[in-house]
Amino acid sequence: MYRLLPAIMTATLALPLAAQHAHGPATPGEPGQGAFAAIAEIVGILRDDPATDWQSVDIAGLRRHLVDMDLLATRADVTAIDLPGGARFEARGEARTRDAVRAMVADHAPFLAAATGWTVTVEEIDEGVAMNVTGETEQIRALGFFGVMTVDAHHQQHHIAMARGGTPHHR
Repeated sequence: MYRLLPAIMTATLALPLAAQHAHGPATPGEPGQGAFAAIAEIVGILRDDPATDWQSVDIAGLRRHLVDMDLLATRADVTAIDLPGGARFEARGEARTRDAVRAMVADHAPFLAAATGWTVTVEEIDEGVAMNVTGETEQIRALGFFGVMTVDAHHQQHHIAMARGGTPHHR
């Protein structure tokens, strides 16, 4: 099977090129930068839903949340400290990043605990937060802070809820 993988990949990668030559120029499917793409996707969902309450829509609120996600992922400084059964993640940042870290980690902790059965606690520290996570030790340590922050795919559901004007972390 592994010998077939290069042939399958070559054939798969050639399909879009062949389709482009057969049917004219291809239209990109990705609308660009990640936050813009997420907003574009949500706007499409809202526009396709005849039940959308346009007076409640809050795309600006969704954008603020996406900026927080970006700051957490790209600007937060994180120190991992082994704990018995897991790890302590101290996430820090300056000014706007610190605010994003505090909001994102505190909001995500209950979802993480519910999805995994792990014990998750959060406390404010200078310039950020500390999140203690215990449960499946090897998994927690291997995922690290950023991997742990992605556990439980509730993000898409709360993005649409935010865009509809709801509170950010309702499923």
